[in-house]
Amino acid sequence: MTPKKRRILQAVLYELFAIAFVGPIISFMFDKSATSAIGLAFVLSSVALSWNYVFNALFERWESQQTIKGRSFNRRLLHGIGFEGGLVLILVPVMALWLKISVLSAFIANLGFFIFFFVYAIVFTWAFDRVFGLPASAQQQSEA
Repeated sequence: MTPKKRRILQAVLYELFAIAFVGPIISFMFDKSATSAIGLAFVLSSVALSWNYVFNALFERWESQQTIKGRSFNRRLLHGIGFEGGLVLILVPVMALWLKISVLSAFIANLGFFIFFFVYAIVFTWAFDRVFGLPASAQQQSEA
C-alpha cells in the first residue's frame, strides 16, 4: 500500500469510530439534539481527519530521519501526545462556538475526549500496524 493510501485509510477508519462515539456523548453531556450533536461530531471529525493526515505525514517524515527504526512504546506515546495535543488546540474553539459555551468549558469537555482518544490513538495505531504492517518510515533498512 502506498504511504498516501495508507494514511487516508488509517485516518478514515479512525474517524468513523470517532463520530460513532462522540455524537451520542455530546448529545447527552450538553443536552443537544442528536442532529446538532452528530453535526458537531462530523465537524470535529472532519477537522481531526485533516489533522490526522497532516500530522502523520509530518511524523513519518521525522520518523524516517531517525537512526533507530521501528515503533517502540515511547515512539507511539510521542505520536499520541503530538496528535492529540495538536487536536485539542484546534478543536476547543470549534466546540466553544458550536455549543455556545466558554473556551474553558470547551477545554474541560475536550479533556474527557482527550483521555479517551489519547488511549484510542495509541491502541488504534498499534492495531492498524498489526493488520496493515508498518509504514516504510518505521521499517528496518536491509543492507544490500
